[in-house]
Amino acid sequence: MIMTSTPRRYHITTFGCQMNKADSERMAGILEDMGFKWSQDPNGADLILYNTCTIRDNAEQKVYSYLGRQAKRKHKNPDLTLVVAGCVAQQEGEKILRRVPELDLVMGPQHANRLEDLLTQVFDGNQVIATEPIHIVEDITKPRRDSTVTAWVNIIYGCNEKCSYCVVPSVRGVEQSRTPEAIYAEMELLAKQGYKEVTLLGQNIDAYGRDLPGVTASGRHKHTLTDLLYQVHDIPGIERLRFATSHPRYFTERLIKACDELPKVCEHFHIPFQSGDNDVLKAMKRGYTHQKYRKIIDKIREYMPDASISADAIVGFPEETEEQFENTLKLVDDIGFDQLNTAAYSPRPGTPAALWEQQLSEEVKSDRLQRLNHLVAQKAAQRSQRYLGRIEEVLVEDQNPKDNSQVMGRTQGNRLTFCKGNIDELKGQLIKVEITEVRAFSLTGEAIVSICNA
Repeated sequence: MIMTSTPRRYHITTFGCQMNKADSERMAGILEDMGFKWSQDPNGADLILYNTCTIRDNAEQKVYSYLGRQAKRKHKNPDLTLVVAGCVAQQEGEKILRRVPELDLVMGPQHANRLEDLLTQVFDGNQVIATEPIHIVEDITKPRRDSTVTAWVNIIYGCNEKCSYCVVPSVRGVEQSRTPEAIYAEMELLAKQGYKEVTLLGQNIDAYGRDLPGVTASGRHKHTLTDLLYQVHDIPGIERLRFATSHPRYFTERLIKACDELPKVCEHFHIPFQSGDNDVLKAMKRGYTHQKYRKIIDKIREYMPDASISADAIVGFPEETEEQFENTLKLVDDIGFDQLNTAAYSPRPGTPAALWEQQLSEEVKSDRLQRLNHLVAQKAAQRSQRYLGRIEEVLVEDQNPKDNSQVMGRTQGNRLTFCKGNIDELKGQLIKVEITEVRAFSLTGEAIVSICNA
């Protein structure tokens, strides 16, 4: 514990995915247990932690820009503690110290739970690098959650996939599933603290349980995501369950059936397809075809016709032809996603695709990204039309930051929704909202029943 008359203050800046955000919440919890207090202003903090992402080069370069400013500040204030955590830290290791020697601690994502031990070494006068592979011990930290309504719960760390463009397996390590008992206990505590919605997280969440012992009489793994959903579904107080991110290679009809049968599981599925062309998918080493992907979506809609589907897609992969890109456009047009996260291919250090000779120009990638985004917005707007005039159940999460007369929350299908209301009365409540206005990625409506879950 840090014992000072004036508590030291910390600031965390998070880049990247939900996994990083969940890691940041855990590290914030550790810092507060150590006696630190949160500072909204990084320049007013005694400890600066950047939790980094290496999926895109621009995110990585932004980290170095931020670090440069704080390194200058440290020259004036030697007591400032600078920490780089996450995927850039894991990827770069000692290299990052050569570029920013003012850093006190460089730590990979597998070491998030060890933050207190590592900082103790720093406060003893050491410059510390923690990037070696380790077994992630069960996390007993109470995260400092950014929300009081919704929460993330990691159920599996790491990734065993070998996608040719992705650096995640090398920076987040091999798959390590938490036990169902530990997950249940964390969710039970969240329910007691008043949380209403939990999103189960994993880099490849469908792989959950493959590394845990036990096989059923039918020969499948004893512990799967499907089994876990049944196990945690009836925790009193938790009203909604979500999960992300799914991999088409492992997405099963058994899982779809469970989502249909379990009323608390939201009818929203995030299943990245990355490309609509089979040759590109093969080069990416994704392990499925666009036909298999379409069958998954067809099966979801067979069970749950109104389910929302979101995904990720990459354009401008090395050697991608115009015809191959148009196959991606065709898949997006045929399926009609509610939301699609898009990105131009970015070569990442240590990945096979980064070394291929036929890299596409930035102009080609930018053009394809703009064309895809235009289609995505069109299809999302069309999908939104089905909500007009309907009554949707919305979990109120917060006040609309742009209009304090409105509250905001999400439908089961994950559509951000706004309506008039008092946040003090409605926060954390499920309310009925009649949708009066639709946009591509959000809705507006009128609350017709004050509270549904009273």
